[in-house]
Amino acid sequence: MPDRPDVVVFDVLETLLDLDPLAARLEEVGQPAAVLAPWFLRFQRDAMALTLAGDEAVFEPVARQAMRTETQHTLSEAGIDHVLAGFATLPAFDDAAPALRTLSQAGVTVACLTVGSADNTRRFLDGAGLAEFVDHVVTAQMAGVWKPHPKIYHVTAEQLHTPIERMALVAVHAWDCHGAKRAGALTGWCSRLEGEPGDVFLPADVTGENLVDVADKLLRLPERPAT
Repeated sequence: MPDRPDVVVFDVLETLLDLDPLAARLEEVGQPAAVLAPWFLRFQRDAMALTLAGDEAVFEPVARQAMRTETQHTLSEAGIDHVLAGFATLPAFDDAAPALRTLSQAGVTVACLTVGSADNTRRFLDGAGLAEFVDHVVTAQMAGVWKPHPKIYHVTAEQLHTPIERMALVAVHAWDCHGAKRAGALTGWCSRLEGEPGDVFLPADVTGENLVDVADKLLRLPERPAT
């Protein structure tokens, strides 16, 4: 059984913050709400493809291009601006604040690993009422690669001044947990989004139906004996 982590790092989009309100913004600019899911998947795929090709994937340009493609170039740049502006007002899932609070009160360092900029992410977290529980924000731009490249998890551990085996990543994406575990981190997977993790991914160290359950299970891991 792995040791209890000193640092817990949360994925942000779809793990802490709910993307569903962006569907209403799509409708406000004349697009169907159903565009949201394929656009976000295209956005992630294109960013991963750029990483695999050896290029840097920057959040806004990749998100904008994915939106142009997914809407078959029927959405104006002003319309894309309107949709992307919604990221600043996304609400947190109900289980986010209790999970972050539980870890913070237990003396665990809490961080976020995000594909956006650090400043924008802090605004998201502040607007969603989560900023008070988050000690650090680490971004893909700091690593120069997109998740799940191993480098991003190692850079995160370096930024947080912890050995990677003392760090846990928490996400609702099994592929993200797989990448972190392959890099040497602990992992906590929440089934809220995907239901089942799938046989192709390494099993997470702890799993739960919500983030509070995941946080509790991470805290129940045995503490490393004092040396």
